[in-house]
Order: sequence, then structure tokens, then C-alpha cells
Amino acid sequence: MEFNKPAGENVFDNGKIVGKPMKRIDGPLKVTGTAPYAYERNDAAPDALYGYPLAAGIGHGRIISMDAEAAREAPGVRAIVTTLEIDPLEKGMNNVARLFGGADIQHYHQAIAVVVADTFEQARAAAAMITVEYEDGAEVNLDLDEAFRNVEGTGEPDTLVGDIEAAFRDAAAVIDNMYHTPGESHTMMEPHTSTVDWSDGEDMTVWTSNQMINWNHGSIATTFGIDAERIRVESPYVGGGFGAKLWLRADAVLAALGSRAAGAPVKLALPRPMVMNNTTHRSATVQRIRLAADSDGRLKGIWHEAASYCLPGGRGENATAQTPIFYAGETRRVKNHVIDMPLPETADMRAPGEASGLMALEIAMDEMAEALDMDPVQFRIVNDTQVNPSNPDIPFSDRHFVECLERGAEAFGWEDRNRTPGGMRDGDWLIGHGVAGAYRGALVLPSGARAILSGGKLIIETDMTDIGTGSYTILAQTAAETMGMDVDDVEMRLANSAYPVSSGSGGQFGAPSSTSGVYAACMALREKIAGNLGVENPSFAGGRITAGDTDIAIADVNEEVSAEDAIQWGDFQKGYAMGTFGAHFVEVGVHAYTGETRVRRMVAVCDAGRIINPITARSQVIGGMAMGIGAALSEDMALDRARGFFANHDMAGYEVAVHADIPEQTVIFLDTTDAVATPLKAKGVGELGLCGVAAAIANAAYNATGIRVRDYPVTLDRMIDRLPAI
Repeated sequence: MEFNKPAGENVFDNGKIVGKPMKRIDGPLKVTGTAPYAYERNDAAPDALYGYPLAAGIGHGRIISMDAEAAREAPGVRAIVTTLEIDPLEKGMNNVARLFGGADIQHYHQAIAVVVADTFEQARAAAAMITVEYEDGAEVNLDLDEAFRNVEGTGEPDTLVGDIEAAFRDAAAVIDNMYHTPGESHTMMEPHTSTVDWSDGEDMTVWTSNQMINWNHGSIATTFGIDAERIRVESPYVGGGFGAKLWLRADAVLAALGSRAAGAPVKLALPRPMVMNNTTHRSATVQRIRLAADSDGRLKGIWHEAASYCLPGGRGENATAQTPIFYAGETRRVKNHVIDMPLPETADMRAPGEASGLMALEIAMDEMAEALDMDPVQFRIVNDTQVNPSNPDIPFSDRHFVECLERGAEAFGWEDRNRTPGGMRDGDWLIGHGVAGAYRGALVLPSGARAILSGGKLIIETDMTDIGTGSYTILAQTAAETMGMDVDDVEMRLANSAYPVSSGSGGQFGAPSSTSGVYAACMALREKIAGNLGVENPSFAGGRITAGDTDIAIADVNEEVSAEDAIQWGDFQKGYAMGTFGAHFVEVGVHAYTGETRVRRMVAVCDAGRIINPITARSQVIGGMAMGIGAALSEDMALDRARGFFANHDMAGYEVAVHADIPEQTVIFLDTTDAVATPLKAKGVGELGLCGVAAAIANAAYNATGIRVRDYPVTLDRMIDRLPAI
């Protein structure tokens, strides 16, 4: 199916299933412990051995020698493969560092061996018996601030609109500040895990925890240099990914090598330190933001320059991603710098770019509002735009940012906020209120599915994944609505490389793309059924097919009918700026004597087109809000610059928000549709829920105390010496 023009009126506009709240159909499996996760595929590989990885103990350099003889003789050991025993493997899609093979060490905790044994404990013990001699690489400077000073003002701007220097020269108000965001880990509950059967060295089956089946499937073929037809990848349940599981990682590679060496299936989970140092993380950023405005509060100039780090060939964290498009302004200069550093890989983490960028930009917006003596909400409203400000000929397909701000202000009680920084108190707690805008693009990717009608049941097959986001449920809702059936009559089969290629999960494109793919397959199935019945333009509703004199129950279609199709996106979308928008409002308490900050209540308003399922969508947003609390107040990958690794590489030292940190959360979805975005007129929302949250908390902390912190996380040590005298 080609989506070549904005969607007209269709079955979803008067939906009985799509757009309605529905509990997750995979929920019972998960709460009863019967959902088959990658490390627990005892149904498929009941006799799997256990793999355990050995990770490099230096940040960069070379391995001189490895002695694994004692480990090979250890109890229960079936096989050991060391990095010196094989040539460097090829790199799969978006792998910057090699996942295994060869003597070169590109980053700390790079995988250098895998031990396979009868039990997990035996494999772990044997791995500790391998001795390694290293040669350190040349000393490098891992100071991102210094790197930024060296590159600031260099290179052609990524975006340059108008006479930026004149805008600052003639402005009524100017701000110019530096902001820092730290490295962050995805810290999903389920680590990177795989069970692999490559025991015959020929055909490989991979049960893995991965967000993108097709990308993973192709990368495995590339890495090992084998025909993709010999590989099957399954990932029906994923215990969180947040971007860390978009790409092939060392767990699958090590399990495959171990399986081939041992001649048996092998299961392997990366220990938490390797999740944080071996896989991927969000780079720290240094950002300089300059804003210029006239006396009416209209932005005249926006200058945003940022830097992040990555291994050579990587992408870093583009903290300027939102700046060319989010707010109006006559002139702007935007530049993102990527600094090569031999550190663990940086790559996509929930809302890559916008999450870090809005942490800074939305503080800067509040600072400019204060300089102008304007309400921060009103300042953002004044600078709304209905066109791409960097290219005014391109309108937004659908944008309701102002309504997000207004609805949020009303629901939050913004009118009764604390108006004087440090001026509201509740016992020992200073009370503050903050706001931030939210923006995330609305990307879509081609996505396919197969629809099968058999015995009155509708079966949907697609390699789409469910990473805890509710894919099973919203795809079943889409299929049932399109076919005029009950959701109970739909069987979802997901995340198998034998199924049609979908968009996969990530980038906030998963839900809008995959539901469109299922819609395309179901429409193809409807057409095939109509042909078999010899009717034209039949109605599928209430479990029946009607056209003229034909009136038949779908359950009475005797022969099995199957159709496959994929959604393809037309070039007309290039004529629009497509995005999702939101506003976050937060109340915090800052302890007047210790500087401890506690979030007390939160309101989020989201503009993301048609909401397919309000329950699963709300779960995504409140999850993003919780992640934003961690980003604002506690998360910080502590870099050991001398050794090039993150020292707090576990969940004790790297602190994420927990239940005790989560206050009252209110989520409001605007009743909007975007006909340009998809046939369902829906857009993604999972990453929007994180965008801007940390800045709203930081702004509230300033409002509570009068202490402006521009370096995250906003911990008590950054405020305690400036708190009111006791």
C-alpha cells in the first residue's frame, strides 16, 4: 500500500476499537512469569549450556597474550573462545566497535573471551581464571569541556538562517550560558541476553532481546559472513530497550561463538557492568545557548552549539536536534560537534538528541522569560510557529503546542504557582513550580505484515517487536478494527525473522509505522476475500461481510485466505514538518537545610495525533516522566578519565528513579489527528514523554530556591552552599 496523500475519512475515524482503552493482551503472560524472554527459552532450547563473557580491563590498547589453559580444565567447562583465536569479525549495522575478534581494544569492557559451561557459576568462575596481558594505548584527553573549547565556533553551521550577529546586536534582551548533561545509561530491567543454537556450525537460531529483528538478522549475517537464509531470529518479548537494543550487541555474538565451539545451544546474559560499558549509552554533552529577544518577547536570534563524544565513526548525541525547528525566530545558528574519544560506544537512547538538547534549551527559555519579566508559559506561546522556522515554506502537518501549554497550565494550576524564586515554603521544604516544552519528530518507516483468515480467526504475522510498549495490543486493535472483528478473534505473532519485515521498535516510529503496515495487510486481505466472494467494495463490520445481496459472517468463510502487504510512504510528506509536541509541568520540594529535591506532582500534555490505545500510551508517557526524574536528579555515568571507563557500572552506583521517587502523575492527550502522518492519523508518543521533563524539574528547583543549576544532575551538592541561612 502506498500512502501518497493525506488520509481521508476511514474506518478509524469512527472506531469502535482503535482509540479506545484496552488492557494489554500480553499482560497476563508477563505477570505470571510465562512470557518467554530470551534467556529463558527453555521451551526451544531446554538443554542450553551457559555462556559467560570476559571483558577487557583497559580503555584502549592491545592484548599481548591470553592464558586460558587453567580455565579450560575447570569443572564443567565445555568450550572457551578467546579474541586472539579468531580474526576480527565484521561490523554489523551501526556497530562502531568490533564486537569480537583480534587483539585491538577500542573501549573498556570490550568482549575478549566467552566461556561455556554446564552451569552459570562454572562459566563465571572459569572466566575469572583467564589471565590477560595488555599493552596500554597512547594517553588521550577525555575532557569534553576542553574538547568543546577547542572546536567551538569552528566548522560550517548545520543550520544558519538570517543575520544572527545583527539579531544579537539589536536585541532588547540577551542570555548566553553553558549547560552540561552527563552520560546516561539505558538501565533497562532485562540486560542484553541471547540464547543461540549454532551447534552444527551451519544453521543458526537466535532467541535474543532486540528491538529490530530485520536489522539484527542482517547484522548477524554480516558479522559471521554467512547467508541470511541460514539464520532465524526471534525476540517475542523484550524487557526494555530504550534504544540500547536497536543494534546487534556482544551477547548474541558470544553466544553464537560459544554454541559453535561447544556443539550445543548456549544462553548468555551480559553482566550489568558490561551493559553499561560494553553496549551503548547516551553521551555527555556540553552546550552553549545564546538567545536574543525583542521587548515583546519574540525570539530574534537562537544560537545553539553543542559537543558530545563517541568512538571514531560514531554519531554521538546531537543535542541541537530540536533547535532548528521547535521555536519561532528570525535568525538562528546551530552547530553540533562530534568528538572522537576511546570510550564505550554512544548511540541511541530514548529521544536521542532531543532529550539532552531540551534539558538545556528549556532552561534557557526560562532564563530568557525571566530576563523579559514574562510568564514562562506565555513566553513559549509567543514563540510558537506553524511553519518550520528554518524553512518557512514548509508547514507543520499538525501542531498544537500552544494548546498543550494552555491545557497543562489549567490542569496544573499554574495561575497559583510560586511567582518569586525562593518565596514559597511548606515546613522545611521550599516549594517550586516549573514548566518545559516538549518536541520530538514524527518519523515513519516502511512496515509490512501478513494477515491470515482461518477458521474464523484472524492471524497477524509481522517481525514487529514489543519492548514493553504494547505492540501486541495496538496491532490487534488495528487488525480487528480494519476487519470488523473482535480483538479476541485476533492472534498476534510477532518478532520472528520468518515474518514480513516491519519498522521495528525505536525512534517513536514503531507504533505509527507498524499499525499502518498491519492496516495495509488487512486491506489486502479484505480485497482478496471480496474477490473470492465475487463482490465489490464490501463492508466488514460487526463480524460480517456485506455487499449488495451478500451477507455472510466472517466466521463462515470456509477456506483459509492470506494476504501480505507493507505500507510505503509517499514523497508528499516531505512537504511538511512532522512532529509531536507536549508540555510538562512539575512541582518540587527542595529541603531548605539539605538541598534534597523531591518531585511532588507532574502534569504532561501530549499532542501526538490519534492515540491508538490510551492505556498503553499513558504507560509510555508516565514511564518517560519517571526516566526524566532520574535524568534530572540522579543519573550520571561517572567517567574515570584516567582509565576510560564508567566506574558506577551497576544499579547501586548508577541511580535511577524508583517507585518512592514517583509522585502524582497526570497525563492528558489532546484529541487531535494528523492526516499527513499515517492512515490511522496517529504519531508516536513514547519518546515525547521524556522530552523536556528534566528541564521542567530543573526550572522548578530554581523556582523553589532561586539557585540556578545548569549542570545535570541537579544534586544537593550543587545547591547546599547557596541555600537560605538556617
